[in-house]
Amino acid sequence: MLIRMTVLDEYDALLFDLDGTVWEGGRALPFAVDSINQANLPLMYVTNNASRGPEAVASLLSDMGIFTQPEQVLTSAQAAIDLARKEVPVGSNVLVLGTDSFKSLAADAGYTVVASAEMKPVAVFHGHNPATGWTELSEAALAIRSGAKYYASNLDTTLPSERGLCIGNGSMVAAVVSATGVQPVAAGKPGAAMFYVAAEKLASARPLAIGDRLNTDIAGGVAAGFDTLHLLTGVSQHWALINAIESERPTLIAEDLRSLSSDRRSLMPHMQGGFNAYLQGCDILLDGGSMVSTSMEALRSVLSVAWQNAGFGGTVKPISEHAVRCMSDWR
Repeated sequence: MLIRMTVLDEYDALLFDLDGTVWEGGRALPFAVDSINQANLPLMYVTNNASRGPEAVASLLSDMGIFTQPEQVLTSAQAAIDLARKEVPVGSNVLVLGTDSFKSLAADAGYTVVASAEMKPVAVFHGHNPATGWTELSEAALAIRSGAKYYASNLDTTLPSERGLCIGNGSMVAAVVSATGVQPVAAGKPGAAMFYVAAEKLASARPLAIGDRLNTDIAGGVAAGFDTLHLLTGVSQHWALINAIESERPTLIAEDLRSLSSDRRSLMPHMQGGFNAYLQGCDILLDGGSMVSTSMEALRSVLSVAWQNAGFGGTVKPISEHAVRCMSDWR
């Protein structure tokens, strides 16, 4: 008898992104709470958002019904401090563009947190804070022009919210880069370091990295050599997947976190749902399907062709009525 292996059967730990994957603007996404609580695997939340400390993140998750310990949260602010320890001596003055939690992390690491370039900081830490404005960005630029090392918690240009995509830390960093010509050392995803640390903390040999953004969550997991699950709950949608470069292609693709209890193979790019996708010139044609075929089945069928053909230019043409229907909600 063929035994059905779910995603949860295939891995020994789960590494979750937060914004756009588990929650949106601090509100749980549909199916996230039940799916995570029923997973019954060691897990870690690996987030590029440095605006909250581990304790605050754990508290928010617990309040929405996902009981979480601070030790299960790894933020890019923590990663930035770890990077700086290799180059910036303890006791040095540092300027922190970020929330109080980021400043506390720097102080706990033995640094003296200052608010002005006049205090001659030897490093600038830049994390997301909705209150950051011209004054803070200018102090950072002045410090960096005077020789301070520049560390960014992450380079996400956007931040998912219940209203849509808002300005992310990477967009604020871009202003400082434009003013100074200095590129920061980025601590968060898509670097692999946070994934290695999370897997080590969980003593995991086969973790699954889960996220919604190809160029950070998925790219970081791929860089770490881990399998990845991409969800269409946040930033990167259907067409981004079809045109994804090799280093940003996930192992599994699903609509939401209910997929954790799905057959793993069903989430991999391959012909499914009765569809037939094939290359014609530089285009992919999608034919077949049935009344019960889904948009995700159409997407995975197309991906099985798009990711195997270097000559594909990014155009997908629906041929059958079922292909037209399933592609109508692609974004």
